[in-house]
Formats: sequence, C-alpha cells, structure tokens
Amino acid sequence: MRIRATVAAVSGALALSALAVPAAQAADTPKAPADVAAAVDALHSGSGRTAFSTEATGTPYALNASFSNVKVNSGKNIAVGTTNVVKVPVSFTLNHGTDVNIHAADFVAGIELYRGTSFDDELWWFDSDAAHCTDSSATAASCTATVQIDPVELLNEDAGSWKAAGFAVAFNGEDQTNPNLDNVGVAVTDKAAAFNLQRYSKLTVNAAPEPVKKGKTVTVTGKLSRANWDDSQYHGYSTQSVKLQFRKKSSSTYTTLKTIKTSTTGTLKTTATATVDGYYRYSFAGTTTTPAVSAAGDYVDVQ
Repeated sequence: MRIRATVAAVSGALALSALAVPAAQAADTPKAPADVAAAVDALHSGSGRTAFSTEATGTPYALNASFSNVKVNSGKNIAVGTTNVVKVPVSFTLNHGTDVNIHAADFVAGIELYRGTSFDDELWWFDSDAAHCTDSSATAASCTATVQIDPVELLNEDAGSWKAAGFAVAFNGEDQTNPNLDNVGVAVTDKAAAFNLQRYSKLTVNAAPEPVKKGKTVTVTGKLSRANWDDSQYHGYSTQSVKLQFRKKSSSTYTTLKTIKTSTTGTLKTTATATVDGYYRYSFAGTTTTPAVSAAGDYVDVQ
C-alpha cells in the first residue's frame, strides 16, 4: 500500500453541502498562517479520515467562493521522469463574496490534482501550496500556486487522465490542528481542468555508415523508452509506431520516409537509401500515458 506525503483524501460532499452559519470571531483572535494539509482535512472531515490531533467536532459551512479560469501547467500535459520532482504551475481566478476575507492569515486556497472520477472519489492526488492571490476587484482575485509531483509517489497505473479541483478554506481563527468545524468555511470547484499525467519518454537514433556512398543503404537504429514509476528505471516502450524522418543539410524541415514499430524491448531498426547529405531522426507522436518525443538528428555525409 502506498503512503502519501499529503493527507488522506475522502469525500468532500458533506463539507460542501453544509450550510451552518459561522460563529462570530473576536477581533483580537490570533490567526495562524493557513496550512494546506489542515485545510484539506477540513474539506474531507465528513468521513473521519483526517489527520486532526483529536477528533474534530462540528460540520463546516459552505463558503461563498468558487474557482474559474483554472490552468494547470499552462494548459499542457505533465511529464514526470524517475528522479526529479516536477514543479507544476497552476493559476486561477478566485471568486468570492464580500464577506470572505481571502487575505486572512488562516484562509487558504489552492488546487488539487487528482486521478479518479471526482474530487469525492479520488484514487491518487497532489495538492498545491497555498496560493498567492492579488485582488482584481472586491469579489475576485488572480491567484497562482505550485504543485510538486515526486515520482517516488507514483506507480505506472497513475499515468493517463487526471483532473483538477479548486479548494478554499476559511478557518476564522480556529485551531487548525483541532478546529470546531462549525466555524470553518469550505468551498470546492470540481473538474476545473483536465490533463494527462505522463511517463517521461526518451528516443535515440544512430544512422550508419558515416560517410556513405550515394545510392547505398543507410541503416538507422534507435530506441524508444519511458519512465517506469514502479521501479524508477527507464524501459523500452514496445510495439509503438515511430516515424523515420529525414531533412536535407540545406533544409530546416523533416520529411517522413516511413513508419515502423518498436520491438518488444523498444528498439528500432530500418534502412533508407542515401541520396544527399542530411539528418536522420526518429519521431514518436505520443500516447495518453507517454509524451511525444523526437530524437536529435544524426548527420550522414553522402559522397
């Protein structure tokens, strides 16, 4: 069983449907800096699967806030290798009522990236840090945050379709380790964005002989591999269609010569007839689980 670095995710339906009114807070109530883990605990408090120091009481009320214009990684898919932590930028517009103080020390807004059918039924997820928000009006703010994805926390089954949900929590002066949830406001905008989380890919090429006589055969070999999150290694990507492409020395454009498939170990091998000086490369269009990649061209001098 995998153990997350973040808090356990459970259904947020109860937190979102609650309509209890928050208790008034004294003006001098100290407000500790908002904690993302505590905020997500509050969002998912209905199931009891939280990390509060003791059993929290009460039910959060529905916070007058929502998310729009959510962008994950500038709208691009996310590729993760085997060792490096990937820092994913997220941005959004936070819409809120005038009664919501989004700049309170213990207010937190962020983005959760997850695999599963919905925020209420996640299989795996990563939370952003607390967003930095700049007011664009009295009831809207432009916000940015970062989600860190560590490949150590991934398995191959996690590759593919993911979604994003926006969340906001107002602690209103409550002790974030053991709050009275009746005084805590929560809001979630689910399926705010979608993307593919992909296993980073590599592609090599070697054209030989170099040089070669005009009209003779050039043999082009290579290998398509991708990150394996189960063992933190790279393995060949089998039976995938890959294009052999060529560009003349005087050109900047590659032309596809043929399409072949990788072997069961990801290797590639085919031939072409040498006509003019130029560069050979392999190019892979990508799949839902694996990003597109092209090898750097290998130059062949034709004599």
